[in-house]
Amino acid sequence: MSESPETVGTDLPVRDVVGVGFGPANLALAIAIEEHNAECPPRERISAQFFEKQDRFGWHPGMLLDGATMQIAFPKDLVTFRNPRSAFTFFNYLFDQGRLVDFVNHQTFFPTRHEFHDYLQWAARRVDADVRYGTAVEAVRGIRGDDGVIDRFEVRTADGSTVIARNVVMGAGLRERIPEWANPSARCFHNHQFLFRLGEMPAPAHHRFVVLGAGQSAAEIVQYLHGNYPEAEVHSVFSRYGYSPADDSPYANRIFDPEAVDDLHGAPEAERLRLLDVHRSTNYSVVDIELINELYATEYQERVRGRRRLFMRRASEIIAVDETSDGIEVAVRSGVDGLTDTLACDALILATGFTPAPLEPLLGDLAPKTHPPREVGRDYRLAVSPDVTAGIYLQGGTEKTHGITSSLLSNVAVRAGEIVTSVVTRRGRNGTLASVNAQDTYATSEAR
Repeated sequence: MSESPETVGTDLPVRDVVGVGFGPANLALAIAIEEHNAECPPRERISAQFFEKQDRFGWHPGMLLDGATMQIAFPKDLVTFRNPRSAFTFFNYLFDQGRLVDFVNHQTFFPTRHEFHDYLQWAARRVDADVRYGTAVEAVRGIRGDDGVIDRFEVRTADGSTVIARNVVMGAGLRERIPEWANPSARCFHNHQFLFRLGEMPAPAHHRFVVLGAGQSAAEIVQYLHGNYPEAEVHSVFSRYGYSPADDSPYANRIFDPEAVDDLHGAPEAERLRLLDVHRSTNYSVVDIELINELYATEYQERVRGRRRLFMRRASEIIAVDETSDGIEVAVRSGVDGLTDTLACDALILATGFTPAPLEPLLGDLAPKTHPPREVGRDYRLAVSPDVTAGIYLQGGTEKTHGITSSLLSNVAVRAGEIVTSVVTRRGRNGTLASVNAQDTYATSEAR
């Protein structure tokens, strides 16, 4: 359970951990804290509070497309790789929902995105954590003691409330990557909000859509639009010659293993960046081969029957957009022949990926000078000046230092345990919290 806050030299509550954001990463952290607190004496428990700007827990609800499946196996849930005996495993969720036998009979490692989202919501309801939904963090500022050292942070929220934290865990997530030429509107929007924007979109007049992007999300949206708008054309625009299949072979998938974080963080920077580039095909601008085959079969059958609705605009780019009274005109230029087609469309969907949320707006002078940061400890603690002993931990934005799992679900369980371990051991140096024991399920083998 989450410990009650204390007060130190102030009427404001002081917590060991304050989490900014409450997505899957900080949800996994809250579970690790609960399991730590259940295994140690009261004086060694961690007090924590989380702030989430959304009104309730949600994980990419705008992309919960019917039939879309996860790209990671279900054991990479919130806890299993850290503590398979946890009550928060995906298996226990299935048992609690009365679907364990049915899921096993389904013979798949990859649940639908709907089901995994339901699992995350189930875990968010069950965890004993102090979460303030509908509350955005506005600023994190250091508090200097009499010795001039910053050993605590003042965390201010948009509603004017303040809490004191010994450690801040940044789980603010990702920011949509929007092309410079794009002006987001009701007809031009990022895929992150796809289902919501589609529901708000004016009635189709041209029965034509353009989807920009070559990754899994782009391909899923192309398939969704083609199937749900049977009278509409769907134009998939990407710079490649064709969709590239994701490399999910067993050896390549080792880049997502918890041990890979040790290897990459300890490697020379040049070698780390080389490995990340070599293995981009495991995650970036790639599509599951089954979906590629389905789209190809659809396009081929349309050629056979003579009525085309699905168009692959390969080796192409969008060079101009112009919104009109009843739609949006999209100019698509082919890099192969140099010709440009202007398509009168009902919507342009930007499946253009994400970038880590910048730290400077919240951390101010405490933020690193580079984005993403280049100096992050193996325990995900941001390297700051020597006069800062309070901890800033990053749940994301650490791909350049820790590997591809930085912004993915693959490593949230182990990373949460490592952050709890770091908080405990750093406090242990001052005799406040317990040291890490080998049997503690929140601890990982690297930190014991």
